[in-house]
Amino acid sequence: MKTDRLVSIIMILLEKKRISAHILADMFEVSKRTIYRDVEAISMAGIPVSATPGTGGGIEIMGHYKIDKKVFSRDDLSALLMGLNSLPKTLRPREVEHTLAKLESLIPSEQAKEIEIKTNQILIDLTPWFEEANINHNLEIIKTAIDENRLLSFTYIDGHSKKSERTVEAYQLVLKGRSWYVQTFCHTKKDFRLFRLSRMTALTLLEEKFIPREYQKPVLDFEEAARDLRTIIKLRIHKSILDRLLEFCSFDNIKADGEEHYFVEYPFIDRDYYYDMLLSFGDKCECLEPLSVREKLKQKIQSLMQVYGSEP
Repeated sequence: MKTDRLVSIIMILLEKKRISAHILADMFEVSKRTIYRDVEAISMAGIPVSATPGTGGGIEIMGHYKIDKKVFSRDDLSALLMGLNSLPKTLRPREVEHTLAKLESLIPSEQAKEIEIKTNQILIDLTPWFEEANINHNLEIIKTAIDENRLLSFTYIDGHSKKSERTVEAYQLVLKGRSWYVQTFCHTKKDFRLFRLSRMTALTLLEEKFIPREYQKPVLDFEEAARDLRTIIKLRIHKSILDRLLEFCSFDNIKADGEEHYFVEYPFIDRDYYYDMLLSFGDKCECLEPLSVREKLKQKIQSLMQVYGSEP
């Protein structure tokens, strides 16, 4: 990831008087053009970096610049280490490991144990329980496309199972909830689009490159829009699925109904995704109100019975 690479480059430049763009490019497995863009970003952040072309030239931090190890507090170092350690393995290439090593070198010896304890107080593991080989493969391809400004092509299957062929400029990988997305400029739609990696097939890294355009951030917060669509429905559930319901609603919205069951006020949107979620609870969940939701669930169950009502 770009941020980790920038931190690592800064640490390397602080240790070495001068290093060539070619060596840095090989070290981080990116193009020299990417390294020069990184150097520009570091300069804009206030660290005086200069690049000298030609034989004997290279990239260096200007001699008058100093960094004090104490510039990072104990909490700063703990937060940085916690964040980098929490990156999924698919996003922890060699440069991230270099960054971790550099940060650890900034820890004063007398605070090392205290910072280790604080860093280990929270573990954020974003990797799934079971490996998603196709997702990991696509992540690697997209990271290369972003680093090298190369076009991507793929077949996309949208939420209505409609297929389309896309050619895109990739700008940002996004982990939202449990799913990976990529923010792109789509040549087909002539606009920025967010694509879900699990719906992409035949992903291909093209040789053709693009000139990056002004970036448009993806819209990731739909809470306000969801509030306008959301209603509260009343469920009766068996205690065996209580833990699953607690992922979607507070215990304050759950009341006991005897020893085996609960009444639940459940946030619901009239979309297939939410009906499918209710049906996934099987006979351990019954929708009591409103009647419109209950009737639609009955229709879906009857359609399912038609599929399984006869021998294949």
